[in-house]
Amino acid sequence: MADYSLVVIGGGLSGLAAAIRHARFDSSVLVLEKHDKPGGLNSFYRRGGFLLETGLHAMTNYAPPEARHAPLNLLFRQLKLSRKQISFHQQKGSLIRFPDRDLYFSNDQDLLLNEIFEKFPHDIDNFRRLISSISEYPDTAAKNEQRSARRYLENHLSDPLLTDMILLPLMMYGNSAEDDMDLDLFFVLFRSIFLEGLFRPGGTIKDLLDLLLTHYHALGGELKFNSEVVEVLTSGASVAGVRLASGEVITCKHLVSTAGGAVTSRLLPGAVDKEMPVGKMGFFESIYVLPQTGRHKVDDRGATNIFFSLKDEFTYRRPDQAVDPSWGVICFPDNFQDLPRAENFQIRLTNPANYQTWASFSGKDYEEKKKLWAEKSRDAVIPLIGDFYNEIILEDSFTPLTVERFTAKEGGAVYGSPMKIKDGKTTYDNLYVAGTDQGLLGIVGSMLSGITMVNKHIFG
Repeated sequence: MADYSLVVIGGGLSGLAAAIRHARFDSSVLVLEKHDKPGGLNSFYRRGGFLLETGLHAMTNYAPPEARHAPLNLLFRQLKLSRKQISFHQQKGSLIRFPDRDLYFSNDQDLLLNEIFEKFPHDIDNFRRLISSISEYPDTAAKNEQRSARRYLENHLSDPLLTDMILLPLMMYGNSAEDDMDLDLFFVLFRSIFLEGLFRPGGTIKDLLDLLLTHYHALGGELKFNSEVVEVLTSGASVAGVRLASGEVITCKHLVSTAGGAVTSRLLPGAVDKEMPVGKMGFFESIYVLPQTGRHKVDDRGATNIFFSLKDEFTYRRPDQAVDPSWGVICFPDNFQDLPRAENFQIRLTNPANYQTWASFSGKDYEEKKKLWAEKSRDAVIPLIGDFYNEIILEDSFTPLTVERFTAKEGGAVYGSPMKIKDGKTTYDNLYVAGTDQGLLGIVGSMLSGITMVNKHIFG
C-alpha cells in the first residue's frame, strides 16, 4: 500500500500547482488524474493533424516582471519557475459588442477609459470612481458570503447598458451563477481583466503543461493517469486515503481535491458535507481552422476576443434550448502581440448551452444536433466577423456533455458550483478543496488556489 504526505485529486492546472508547491519542500506527493492526459479544463487533443486546445482562450492577470506583487509574478515565485522559460504575448485588444455600441479594451487601461468617455460620456466620472473603489477594495476572497455585483455596479453607474457591457466579459471568464455574480468574484475578475489584462504564453497549452510536468517530476513528485478516485477513506475527523477504481488503496496525511465540491462530497462516507448545488452554466464551443487567407473581417481591429450580445439587454443564464447563439465570445488565438504567424488561423466560438437538453440526445441524434447548432451559432456571428464557411479546413464542436466526460465537471458546468468554499476547508481536518469551487478562477487564479491551499493549510 503506497503512502504519501499529500495526494491531489485531479491533474488540472490547480492540482499541478498544488503538487509542485508541496514537492518543493516535500517530494512525497502524488497526483491522481482520471484521464490519460493532464490539464483538466485546459488541455488539448488532436484532430485531422491539428492540435486543438480546450479551455485556453486567453490568460488573465498579465503583469510586467517588475510588478513583484502581481498575481502572475507571485505564481512564478511560488512554483520556483522563471518567466524566462515562457514567452508572453499580450492581447492586441478585445471588443465588447452590443447592437447599439462597442467598447474596445486592451492591457492599457487608458484605452477603455477613452472608449467610455466617447461612448458613455455621462458615466465617465462614475466609471473612474468605480475603478478607484475596486483598486482600493481589500481582498475578501476568504469570506464565505454572497453579495451582488450587479447591484454594486448599478449603484456606481447610471447607464444599464454600460453595466451589461462590463459584466459580459467578466461573466464569460468565470461566473457560475445565473443573472448576477458574487461581488468578491467581480472584484477579482475586474482587476484581472480590465486592470491587469489578457495574454497567452507562447506555443500551445501542451507546451505549458509539459513545462509544469517536467518541473514537477524533477522535484520528485509522482503522477498517475487513468486513476479515478471512487472513494475517500476516513478515520474519525481525518482523511486516511483514497480508493481507486482499480481497487488500489493509497494512504496520505493530506488530501487536496480539485474535483469540485459536490463530487468531493460524494466521495466521502455518508452525508457529512452539505451537498453543493451544481452549476447551471454550461457552454457549446466550436473550433474552426482556416487558412491565413480566410481571415475576412476578423482582423478589422486585430481583435483578440469579441464578447458579444446580439440583443440590447444581456441576461447571463442557461438557455431553455440546446444553445443560445445570441451571446457569447469569439476568440482568435492567433491575435496576440508578437505571436509568430502560423500557417493556419483559428476561430473559437462559444455560446451558453443547456446540459439537460444535450443529455436528452443520444447517438446519431446527438451528432446531428451538434452539426445543427454549430451552423446556427456560426450563422449568428456572420454580421460580426463575416461568412467564413467556405474557408474552413477543419471544424469540431463540444457540448456540456463533452466537458463533463473529460473534466468531471458535473453538468458540464465549467465554472463549478455557484456556492464556493472560499477558505477551502471541509469538515475533515486534512481535506481541502482547490480550484473552481474554492473560488479563484482563470488559469492564474486556479493555480494560485492550489498553491494557497498547500501554503495555508498544510505548511501554514
